[in-house]
Amino acid sequence: MKTAIPTAKDKILFTPGPLTTSLDVKQAMLRDAGSWHFEFNERVAGIRGKLLELAGVGKEDGYTVVLMQGSGSFGVEAVLGSVVPEEGKLLILANGAYGERMIQMARHLRLKHCALRWDENTAPDVVQIEQVLKDDPAITDVSVVHCETSTGIENPIVEIGRVVKAAGRTYIVDAMSSFGALEIPLEEAGIHYLISSANKCIEGVPGFSFVIARRAELMASEGRARSLCLDLVGQLKGFETNGQFRYTPPTHSVLAFEQALRELATEGGIAARGDRYRQNHEVLVKGMRNLGFRTYLDPALQSFIITSFHFPEDPKFSFNEFYRGLSEKGFIIYPGKIAKADLFRIGSIGRIFPSDIRALLGAIGDTVQELGLDLQYRKPAATPVPESA
Repeated sequence: MKTAIPTAKDKILFTPGPLTTSLDVKQAMLRDAGSWHFEFNERVAGIRGKLLELAGVGKEDGYTVVLMQGSGSFGVEAVLGSVVPEEGKLLILANGAYGERMIQMARHLRLKHCALRWDENTAPDVVQIEQVLKDDPAITDVSVVHCETSTGIENPIVEIGRVVKAAGRTYIVDAMSSFGALEIPLEEAGIHYLISSANKCIEGVPGFSFVIARRAELMASEGRARSLCLDLVGQLKGFETNGQFRYTPPTHSVLAFEQALRELATEGGIAARGDRYRQNHEVLVKGMRNLGFRTYLDPALQSFIITSFHFPEDPKFSFNEFYRGLSEKGFIIYPGKIAKADLFRIGSIGRIFPSDIRALLGAIGDTVQELGLDLQYRKPAATPVPESA
């Protein structure tokens, strides 16, 4: 049996996270830190302050940051389970898998909730949201995903936020795959709770999520938490009392995140990182179209975080074979995550550059040839324009 020869480096991850990280971020984890030691607590305090700076707000504006052990979904569930009043009602806006996950969370938490759904390639209808808020005064909170990585669609959180703010409701935004690469105006959008994760656009590693919250609103929710471990107010009180996580923190992930924040600043902040990701996306889309692949989303709705592509129409195409062919060449892509179309996804985020995208495109072209695929497809015929009378 043939044994694979170990490669000299990790395979490059073209995924929405966990993603490829820098060597220095990896090396930052080669230290042990005492979870209650004052030096570690000072690092945590510094991280919380840096996140407020990235968000463009500060303590003087009434905001605070809560780090929460676990993946981004833990952070979302912590917010939903901690802040929605017992007598309240949550409106969930869903056009992808992560909006649907919020609905699952609400069911498990036994929250009163309702949902507005749109197809995965359709943006939420702000007029429809406004009408629902008018028609249902029981709704107290509204939640939405900024960038749905199930397709790559970017939802209009500012426009939605203006409607939610005008209606006097609490606004919760899952910015898991956008914070750190897209400027998010918390004040203008009226966001009360913004949730993201260490292992996304800040280019850290998995281990914790974080919530940027309006402190007064968060403190007013004390006593609502449906979970001991995912109690946001309880966690915040720990940070503000003794600087500590209430329960064992992911120390190595925190050290890696601290280094990732330094690298984000060195790169030029959110604007510069967003520009790199945008370049990655543009090179990717152009190259994939040249190879004969079709994108799923209307470009007007497409984020530069991750891009979905249709399966080729050639019946010989097998995603598993395609995936393995790329993996053997050192490239990891993502399968699709919707039921209505056969797709695969390629991310543009992480410690990757246009040169890495070009290398991936070369590997895709080689794999297509190895699998003997015909990628020619017919574009929809143009509708004939009737002659004027």
